[in-house]
Amino acid sequence: MHRFLVVIEKANNNYSAYSPDLPGCVATGSTREEAEKNIYEAIEMHVQGLLEDNLPIPESESFAEYVAIAEKSSTSSEVV
Repeated sequence: MHRFLVVIEKANNNYSAYSPDLPGCVATGSTREEAEKNIYEAIEMHVQGLLEDNLPIPESESFAEYVAIAEKSSTSSEVV
């Protein structure tokens, strides 16, 4: 089994999805769920094509994490 990070982004009128570990493997959908389904199918097809061409399947090296940043209060001001 191979696992790949998938990034799904909201665009103006749809959603787009890609995998950083599989350059050129992209999909879109009118909903997040549709984009997710489409990228799954695109990855399956991409990996199958690599296997048929006797090319290596890339190792997943990408990861994702959320970073939380606290808002600074704009009410305090210093006069120098």
